Amino acid sequence: MPERIVTIFGTGRAAQPDPAYSLAVDTGGLLARAGFTIANGGYGGTMLAAAKGAAEAGGEVIGVTCSAFKSGKANEYVSREIVTASLDERLDTLIRLGQAYLVLPGGTGTLLELAKVWELKNKGFLKADKPIILVGGFWKPLIDLAATDDADSSRYVELADGPEPAVELIVSKLNT
Repeated sequence: MPERIVTIFGTGRAAQPDPAYSLAVDTGGLLARAGFTIANGGYGGTMLAAAKGAAEAGGEVIGVTCSAFKSGKANEYVSREIVTASLDERLDTLIRLGQAYLVLPGGTGTLLELAKVWELKNKGFLKADKPIILVGGFWKPLIDLAATDDADSSRYVELADGPEPAVELIVSKLNT
């Protein structure tokens, strides 16, 4: 059976006891228990948290790191590291690896990741069967704002209230 990979985007600044950190741990664990490998940026914050959750559940973690970050080192839960030369290559690799995308709360880096994957889907450059799921309500105001200009664009992203419904959505979409 081919490897099933879910790419997770989220903030590198979250730490315990931040809700975003716990959200990422739970999401990573649920994905691993559902048989998915997770891919993310491989560093700290929600990347570390999701990797921790997945690793503790016996899952595999792909960390896509960037050599442009001279002091960056993959977190201890990464089981397979892919080193890229630039941020663009890093994001392109994360998008290529994913069969689905989960977007957790985050700042401008996460916004860039969401915007790129969303626009690729919106323009038909990303397979229609690759879901983009926003976990929690963090990004909902942005989705609503974008819909004021392009009402059709919001059909390319789905909202999930938490980790369980997000993983259920991925399972249902990728098993059809």
